[in-house]
Amino acid sequence: MSDIDLANDYVEVELEHLPLDAWHRARGGRMVPFAGYHMPVQYEGIMAEHLWVRESAGLFDVSHMGQVHLSGEGLDEALEQLIPADVKGVKLNGQKYSLLLADNGGILDDLMFTRWDDGLYMVVNGAVKYDDIGHMRDELPDAITLNHMDEQALLALQGPKAVDALSRIVPGVEALVFMTGGHFEWNGTKLWISRSGYTGEDGFEISVPGDKAEALADALCVEPEVKPIGLGARDSLRLEADLPLYGHDLDPEITPIMAALNFAVASKRRREEANFPGATRILMEREQGAVSKRVGLLVEGRQPVREGAAVLDVEGTEVGKVTSGGFAPTLGAPIAMAYVPAAMAEVGTRIQITQRGKVHEATVAAMPFVPHRYVRGAK
Repeated sequence: MSDIDLANDYVEVELEHLPLDAWHRARGGRMVPFAGYHMPVQYEGIMAEHLWVRESAGLFDVSHMGQVHLSGEGLDEALEQLIPADVKGVKLNGQKYSLLLADNGGILDDLMFTRWDDGLYMVVNGAVKYDDIGHMRDELPDAITLNHMDEQALLALQGPKAVDALSRIVPGVEALVFMTGGHFEWNGTKLWISRSGYTGEDGFEISVPGDKAEALADALCVEPEVKPIGLGARDSLRLEADLPLYGHDLDPEITPIMAALNFAVASKRRREEANFPGATRILMEREQGAVSKRVGLLVEGRQPVREGAAVLDVEGTEVGKVTSGGFAPTLGAPIAMAYVPAAMAEVGTRIQITQRGKVHEATVAAMPFVPHRYVRGAK
C-alpha cells in the first residue's frame, strides 16, 4: 500500500461521488474516501495494476481534481503575480507546470495550466481546489473571470500503449507531444486532451463532460491495452517517477527550492522581475541553497517506511521526515521521499530512519527512481 492512508482521509466530511462512481463499483473497484470523494483504490490489486501501467495502458479517474478556466484582459500579468512561471511565454496549446505560492514562498498547491485561444485552462489538486479557487478569486483583479468547470470529468490514460488505444478512438492525438494539448471531438462530444500525466509514463489527460465520461471510459476499456487502475497504483507510480504529492511532499512551509523543484523558477525574466510571492526567499535559496531538501531514498530490506517516519543524524537525533514511502513494484524494493538537512542530501549518503521503534537503513538516491518515458518529439 502507498504512503497515503486512503481509508482514513477526509472521513469527517460528507463524501461526494465521482461521475463514474457506479462504473467503478460495477468493475469491482474498492472505494475509499480520498480528497472528499469516494474513489477507487484498486480493482485487481495495486501491484498488478502498477505493472500493467508500466507495460501497457491504465485508465485513471481523476475527476476529483479541480478544472478551472481563466480569462480576461491582463490575465498573463495577473497570474504571474501568484505563480513563478513564465505565463506570457506559453504558446497556444502549450502546457506548463507551476506552483501557487504563499507570501512566504511556501507552496499552496502545484498545478498545470495550458494556453487556450480564449484564456488559460488550469488543473489543480482535488484536496485543495476550493482553497485555490478562493485564493485566486481574492487575489486576481476584477477584470479576470474564473470559471470552475465542475461539470467536467477528468480521465488519465497512462502507459506506453496509451497512444495506441486512444488514437483508434480519437484520431490525431498521436501528433501531440509531451506538455501540449488540443481540442478534439469523439462521437459528437467535445474533449480537451493533453499529452501529460502523473505516472512518469507517456499518456494523456482527457477533460470530458461528466455525463459523457462513462461512455468514453467504456470505449477506452474495450481496447485490449487498457484496464481501469486505482489510486493505490497511481501513488506508487508517481513515487517511482519522483512526482511529489501535494499535502504530503509539498505544503505551505515548503519552498520550491526545498522541494527540489528548481525548474519551476527557471525563467530568467521572472527571476529578474522577482515579482512573484516569496521571491526574495526563493531566489536566495536558489543561489545559496535551502537548509533542507527533498531527496529520494532506497530503503534496505523489504519493509517500506511510511509518511511521518523520522530521519536521524549520526547521533540519533531527528533531523527530518519521510513524506512519502512505499514498495516500488518496478524495482522490487521499498523507496521513499524525505526532507533532510542539506548536508545529508548528496546522493550516496547513508541515513537512518526510525519507524514504530525500528531503525531502517537507507541511502540517498538519484531521482527519478524509474526513468521518465515522455514523448517529447515525433516518433
